[in-house]
Amino acid sequence: MTDFLLIRHGETDWNRELRFQGQLDVPLNEIGLQQAQRLKTRMAQALAEWQAQGRAPTRLISSDLLRAQQTAQPMAEVLGHACLLDVGLREQCFGLFEGMRSPDIQAQHPQAWQRWLAFDADNAVVGAESTRVFHARVISALQALAHQYAGEHVVVVTHGGVLDMVWRHAQALSLSGPRVCDIPNAGLNQVAWSDHGLHIQVWADTAHLADLPEQPLYSQKRLSEVHAKATDDGLV
Repeated sequence: MTDFLLIRHGETDWNRELRFQGQLDVPLNEIGLQQAQRLKTRMAQALAEWQAQGRAPTRLISSDLLRAQQTAQPMAEVLGHACLLDVGLREQCFGLFEGMRSPDIQAQHPQAWQRWLAFDADNAVVGAESTRVFHARVISALQALAHQYAGEHVVVVTHGGVLDMVWRHAQALSLSGPRVCDIPNAGLNQVAWSDHGLHIQVWADTAHLADLPEQPLYSQKRLSEVHAKATDDGLV
């Protein structure tokens, strides 16, 4: 069995703007940098207990995108491990949508936006990964890490979409349909990979962020509801 502590990167300005980031290299904003420092502090506080229990992290692995690396680096200083980069842990590629906000997409690419709102696992806009292809990439990357570091305790810094794929896989949920789990920036998620599958132990732990500004609320379901209301009102 391999234990993973999966962490979503800290906040970026594009998170706050609800802009599609995908695989574009967007840096952390000031809040995101604070979140990264809170992760460092929490690791420092937990390390002695982990060591006593024989489950101190043995590896630190990050998506190669800047926002993930910036989140991981302060933890590397505490854990004493170099941060290894894994392209397989990147966010989903959104192709045409990357860098855009939903109102801009609705105005400029209305047909593509309508198809996206169907949340069909096999649909992909120009230049993007479908959810099914993305899921296969994510699970393959995590499985490879589980086999390479079997029996170890691995910290992974990645992205919201990646964590959504982990949640769906562990819960045997459909890849179609909007996201149904909370995935906060800099949240902690403990999962175990064994011969019997992927098991969630702790999800969306943000105790270390309690007094920071409220996080931007990203909800695929909410985007769909807002669009439906605008359509009913004759606004789109």
